[in-house]
Amino acid sequence: MGDNITQPATLAELARAQFLREALQRRTLALSDPAATEAITPSFATDSPELQRAYLEQLVECAPEAISILDPEYRITRLNGEFTRIFGFNPEEALGERIDSLIVPPDRSAETRWIAELLVKGQKVVLETKRQRKDGSLLDVFISAAPIVIDERQVAMCVLYRDISEQKRAEALHSALYRITQKTSSADDLQQFYAAVHGIVGELMYARNFYIAVYDPLTQLLTFPYFEDELDSRPAAKKLGKGLTEYVLRTGEPLLCTPEVFDSLARQGEVESIGAPSLDWLGVPLKVGNNSFGVLAVQSYSGNVRFGDKEKEILQFVSQQLASAIEYKRNEEALRRSEARYRSLVQSAVYGIYRSSLEGRFFDVNPALITMLGYDSAEEVLALDPKLDVFVDPSEQMRVMAEFRRGACLDNVEVRWKRKDGSAITVRLSGRVVNNPEETAEVVEIIAEDITERRVLENQFRQAQKMEAVGRLAGGVAHDFNNLLMVISGYAEVLLEHTRKNDPLYPKIEAIHQATDRATTLTRQLLAFSRKQLLELKVVDLNLIVEEIKRLLRPLIGENIELQTQLAPDLGRTRADAGQIEQVLMNLVVNSKDAMPNGGKITIQSANARLNHEDVRREYSYIHPGLYVVLSVTDTGEGMDKETQLRIFEPFFTTKEKGKGTGLGLSTVYGIIKQSGGYVLVQSEPGQGTTFRIYLPRVEDALEPVGTAGTSLSQNGGSETVLLVEDEESVRQLVRETLESKGYKVLEADNGEAALRIVSTHSGKIDMLITDVVMPGMSGRELSARLCASRPQTKVLYLSGYTEDAIGHEGVFDPHTAFLQKPFTLQMLTRKVREVLGERG
Repeated sequence: MGDNITQPATLAELARAQFLREALQRRTLALSDPAATEAITPSFATDSPELQRAYLEQLVECAPEAISILDPEYRITRLNGEFTRIFGFNPEEALGERIDSLIVPPDRSAETRWIAELLVKGQKVVLETKRQRKDGSLLDVFISAAPIVIDERQVAMCVLYRDISEQKRAEALHSALYRITQKTSSADDLQQFYAAVHGIVGELMYARNFYIAVYDPLTQLLTFPYFEDELDSRPAAKKLGKGLTEYVLRTGEPLLCTPEVFDSLARQGEVESIGAPSLDWLGVPLKVGNNSFGVLAVQSYSGNVRFGDKEKEILQFVSQQLASAIEYKRNEEALRRSEARYRSLVQSAVYGIYRSSLEGRFFDVNPALITMLGYDSAEEVLALDPKLDVFVDPSEQMRVMAEFRRGACLDNVEVRWKRKDGSAITVRLSGRVVNNPEETAEVVEIIAEDITERRVLENQFRQAQKMEAVGRLAGGVAHDFNNLLMVISGYAEVLLEHTRKNDPLYPKIEAIHQATDRATTLTRQLLAFSRKQLLELKVVDLNLIVEEIKRLLRPLIGENIELQTQLAPDLGRTRADAGQIEQVLMNLVVNSKDAMPNGGKITIQSANARLNHEDVRREYSYIHPGLYVVLSVTDTGEGMDKETQLRIFEPFFTTKEKGKGTGLGLSTVYGIIKQSGGYVLVQSEPGQGTTFRIYLPRVEDALEPVGTAGTSLSQNGGSETVLLVEDEESVRQLVRETLESKGYKVLEADNGEAALRIVSTHSGKIDMLITDVVMPGMSGRELSARLCASRPQTKVLYLSGYTEDAIGHEGVFDPHTAFLQKPFTLQMLTRKVREVLGERG
């Protein structure tokens, strides 16, 4: 070492020294065994001092550790070649220098004093620490220091340094991998996980500019979920291009890109410059198997920080663990998102969803089920015994769960449940048994749909269909019957006019005429039910109508029944036919009277009402929300059960004894109110009386005067020309004969087309068109429109058994239209014709 070179040794001595060096390199333990040593070579004690010194020189020089010998002042007196290799100081630079000023970092001066104190006490020192190289870089070393004592006096110190940088690097990498694995489980989301990985990599190497790129093959977009850079901002998601990131992703190989490497790749068309130019760019692929799904990259913009193979090896090593961790976290996050979506779906579902045991006990319930059962919290529902507290019929619950135990999947099974308030609901169940390894027992998952409202609507719809069908039948029968009555009544009237009262046939003819009158009343009731009668709608005050008819009702109900009225003083107005409303009240009061054979009380009330969606949502969903005036008739009679209430508006349905009623009173009420755009509802319980409520739309228009029958015009005839169009021959003949007997000239046709042909060939004036409304082919309205277009002075009189869209919407009378409803008397006919034509001057 330096000038301290020993004299040349003999060949045998050199061979022995060579053996010792190889033994040191092999780190064999045989040297510590005296017996083994003696077997190999003679004892050191027999060797000359020069030879022993050669041995020691060779041992020191060939040692794998850096060795320095210090004097009591800690100046270096000897060092070996390993010291020079590790720390970079040659003997000329190191000998005579204090060890603490040469290789001890400034921040470890306290450590140096501590070591000196131990050595002075004669103690050996062993520790791991850092020492500084000649270039200023720090080195991880293992130090073993011991004093050299002669004659109980410390004359020097021997310090050995072992380079443990690789060991520390391996430990750091191992620790990094462990911490990444740990963060995989502990991080709440990927962003937090990426930040933790960045911090870990930054402990191993320079990573100020660090990013993670991930490619999604479904969207074909490259995203940068984590990006930290001192010059660039996070790039937006983009299609694959020709950046360095895409190059690593494409090749699946790590890349240390210096400016020279970048220029070479750019010339080949492999890459192009994107973002701020970096001095060094280092990227490694993130792989699962052979599939590259992302890139881990660092970059440097400063000449003071350059990357090399060491950094590439670190990044590659970390990327393997990171790729697995990212894939795990992505799957975990996808699962979490899926669970969140599923949970949100369940929590937001309008259907009730629950999990239960095979015995039926609730495990989990969603908000819709809680609301469906009328409870406030999940805890309340979970505490219920479904068999006793939920199912109306416990046997239904037993049957459903038995099906599940058999392994069946239930689909649309209807059961009856009861709510917290005791009300019953109809529920449709669908579900299956789920075998989940995480569950200790089999679990049933069920979807429950409240179909109570649907069933009510279906029943209402079926009832409406039935009423509509019956109404059509009744209207059709009444229309055809009216034509027959017209002929019978008309000719009976003719016979009465030409028969003396003392004639024996007169009473018989009169009986026929009276019978037709009664039949006419019956057909009018049928037309009212079928909503095909003629209504003259005006803005009216229901209170005035009630007060007007109250005088007629008192003698009708008898002395043993009390009649009360409770009328709202601020009652709104509605549009109705006053005469028909009187008929409605009359029928309801008579119905109430018949329900109280032993007397009682009838109350007629009026009120304003505002119905909102919630009011009509469940039981009366067919009612349009809005403002109404309400007219109700309440009695204290026998009441009705639910089955009777479902049929009370059907024509000819009656609960009275045979011969006591026609069964058309309430049917007439129903038809009149529906034709007026309103609703009639019934509320009743056996023994609790009955209330009928009539809802009519409220209007803000001013009251219109309700006209009374005026003085009859003259029944005298005339000489005008009348075009009569009627498809029923018997009716046409009767009307023609009547008009001709009054002096009118009559042109007749059996349909609209024939009437127009007569008009086209008739050169004279046609003063009046009398036409049936509903005829085969051309309707009466179309005929009048075409006739009046060419002869605007012609008056029109419509005849019909019902109006059915020909006079107006839903049979509402147009005040400017002349109409005569069948059956009518011949006197009514001649009077109406003269009225429409006008009195002769």
